[in-house]
Amino acid sequence: MSALPEACEETSVLSTQLRGGIPLFGMDADTALDVVTDKLGLGCPPERNLATFLTTSIEPEAQRLYRTYLNHNLVDREQYPSIDAMLRECVGIIGSLWHGDPRRVAGSATTGSSEAALLAGASMLRNWRERAGGQRPNLVLGAGAHACWTKFCRHWGVEARVAPARGDSPSLEPDAVEELCDAGTIGVVGILGSTLDGRYEPIAGIAEALDGVQERTGLDIPIHVDAASGGFLAPFLDPELSWDFQLPRVVSINASGHKSGMVPPGLGWLLWRDEDDRNAGLGVRVNYLGGDDAHHELTFSRSAAPVVLQYYNFLRFGFAGFHAVHARSRALARRLAGRLRATGRLRLLGDGEQLPVVAVTARPPVSLRELAAHLAEHRWAVPVYHLPPRLEHVEVMRVVVRGDLTPASVEELASIVEDYVTSVE
Repeated sequence: MSALPEACEETSVLSTQLRGGIPLFGMDADTALDVVTDKLGLGCPPERNLATFLTTSIEPEAQRLYRTYLNHNLVDREQYPSIDAMLRECVGIIGSLWHGDPRRVAGSATTGSSEAALLAGASMLRNWRERAGGQRPNLVLGAGAHACWTKFCRHWGVEARVAPARGDSPSLEPDAVEELCDAGTIGVVGILGSTLDGRYEPIAGIAEALDGVQERTGLDIPIHVDAASGGFLAPFLDPELSWDFQLPRVVSINASGHKSGMVPPGLGWLLWRDEDDRNAGLGVRVNYLGGDDAHHELTFSRSAAPVVLQYYNFLRFGFAGFHAVHARSRALARRLAGRLRATGRLRLLGDGEQLPVVAVTARPPVSLRELAAHLAEHRWAVPVYHLPPRLEHVEVMRVVVRGDLTPASVEELASIVEDYVTSVE
């Protein structure tokens, strides 16, 4: 970057005066860095933020690669054809992981799973209108579905048919699907790994229930699998699980590369089983960048670095490496779950057996909010929240065990919780 003009190199009091919220004159780079750093403060180190599913640590080689391609625009396909080819190769790799035909799957890189969900919903809505229409459309989903699906329904004028929570789980169950679907149903969303408790919804059971609906009514209702957290985990740890394109009724799947794909924020992936499943109306042709390809994403300019890092991770880790990283996280989650259960005052909702997530409720006199505050004093960020309607009385604390959480960290965390529980009894 070129140096600032001399006229901007003011050190007088004028440099602190504001014009429209910014200083009248700039400051040198080191000073600006210090000011920003001071304003941000230390806070919770990302690796100790147990609220997020997002990747918080990458190795130095990946950091260098990320910095190199940070200013490469992903939509400039003519200018960066090798990056575009890499993106397409990633789509083929991911399609194969999800038991799709890499020669037939169609897909996009998105800014995250929220954009992917909006696109998947829009495609289902357009497909439904072309084959049916005539009434208000609806989308069937469980009470534990991510907020992005509420956004889709609200902004696209679709009725959200949310199956009520049962027992202590917000999971969508097959019998609820049968009750909620009708001629206005554009699709059913199944969740492979709830952010609330880490559990997988029974995608195969939901597909079987929809097969029954078709036999009785003739309605051919598709499934979209929201695998934001589990899409890069289940293929490596749960190969026997039937949830993806092995099920003919699953037409599209999304996953977050920046979660179990181990890429820095923000990257999502959305794949359709076949080009015919991706509604052609989603594509918008753009020729002023030099090419004439259709763009299917909601966003436009964005960094290519996350896509480059996703390809790097496929090469760097391979199948065995992804398995090892995620198996370690699941084992640590199980270990932590066992320690928390043993306190006698914490009841497990999520035990790390599926997503590496530990979710607990508390028995008196333990207060989860006081426990979270106590953990914050030790610089651990842990969320506390209420479950969806019909379970809104249930307060939950959740720990996400990511790849950068060490056995020593799990030991430290469990010991802090145990000391707190003992102190309030």
